[in-house]
Amino acid sequence: MTEKSRRTPRQARAEATVEAIFDATFQLLEAGGLESLTTNHIAQRAGVSIGTLYQYFGGKAEILAAMAQRRAEAARGKIAQTLIAAPQLGSVRPIVQALMTTFEGSPETRKVLLDALFDRGGDAVMAHHHQAFLAAIGGRAELNLDLSPESLFVLTHAVAGLLRAAAAEPDLNLSPAALEDEFVLLMESYLSALIVRRRGGGPAQSGAFRP
Repeated sequence: MTEKSRRTPRQARAEATVEAIFDATFQLLEAGGLESLTTNHIAQRAGVSIGTLYQYFGGKAEILAAMAQRRAEAARGKIAQTLIAAPQLGSVRPIVQALMTTFEGSPETRKVLLDALFDRGGDAVMAHHHQAFLAAIGGRAELNLDLSPESLFVLTHAVAGLLRAAAAEPDLNLSPAALEDEFVLLMESYLSALIVRRRGGGPAQSGAFRP
């Protein structure tokens, strides 16, 4: 069955089926990792037939990519709402927290989902989320900072790349709280420097983002 001929989950029942498949996949990843994950196991855990599963997805790679995309979109929406609710943002911590909680579960599960997101869409994934994010906050968040495509590229890829690296190196036993602080410092320092450069002022003070 081709991808075009698969059903799009438009009705509540279809959406519930997709959610059951996602939940089952997550549970199996947490229990046994990617190596033991099969579509038969997913269907059994989700309580659907293997035929039903293949009506929505072409295999486990598609399931993982769709799960990752769904979670990335949710994080993007949360960040956009944060900026809209508090346009004069005094800290990027809520943004960092939204990014860090995009993919829940063990480090191994987070790595699988991050890999699925990038493997499916390649470099276009970040470009897509850039445009969707800017569209979501367009005209509603007064950031007072005109981010060029290059600055936005550096900012988002730095954080996304570091999150992916942290998930790929669980043996480092990095503290989530300490890592959050470091991400905040990284983003605030970079944004502060951009503001200073725009104003033609002196050196930026790290640790405080004041648009």
